[in-house]
Amino acid sequence: MIIIPAIDIIDGKCVRLTQGDYAQKKVYNENPLEIAKEFEAAGLKRLHLVDLDGAKAGAVQNWKVLEDIAANTNLIIDFGGGIKKEEDLHIVFDAGAAMATIGSLAVKNEDMFAEWITRFGAEKFLLGADVKDEKIAVGGWLETTDVDIFSFIDKYVKYGIGQLFCTDVSKDGLLQGPSLDLYEKVIQRFPGLHFIASGGVAGIDDLHALHKIGCSGVIIGKAIYEGRISLGELKYFTH
Repeated sequence: MIIIPAIDIIDGKCVRLTQGDYAQKKVYNENPLEIAKEFEAAGLKRLHLVDLDGAKAGAVQNWKVLEDIAANTNLIIDFGGGIKKEEDLHIVFDAGAAMATIGSLAVKNEDMFAEWITRFGAEKFLLGADVKDEKIAVGGWLETTDVDIFSFIDKYVKYGIGQLFCTDVSKDGLLQGPSLDLYEKVIQRFPGLHFIASGGVAGIDDLHALHKIGCSGVIIGKAIYEGRISLGELKYFTH
């Protein structure tokens, strides 16, 4: 199981929100590169970089942070937040992201995303599914759709998408444990999918539980920043 630490960015700083609420923001570090280097030094290989300003603005904003981390570490970075147009996609790839993270766009503009998959290759995208009561939520979770998670995944697996991360909105940032039941259902229905759990991880036991149900990876943010999981403890999963 791959451990993927998350860095969320507002104004170029590393922050965390609680349940996607910009009013519940906590700054953890003024310099995201410092944190990225700590992750790399601990043996982690991936990084989930989220441009929260971009997500709000509907266009990529913090690409310089991406460029800085990509130039100064060997981390394999997926970058998301505000990728709505092809020019944003080019900015993200040119700045050094291995993958573009696509969430709301996949719900709202299937034709465009399908065309990108065909042209750039499915391996260049990490599909994000934010879920509330098994329905897809979009727009920074402000809007819940009537699209159910299973039909959403099924559609994009047919387009060739092989990696997906799923965040249960009701759990994110609360440190109360991940949505094991939901994730297990998805994994059982799509056994060939590289499924990445996201949200709710509170301690090392949660990682073992996610590993046990068959998750291919897990995105961790707050639990690391709040000291619930040490980088040393993650070594078990990095070898």
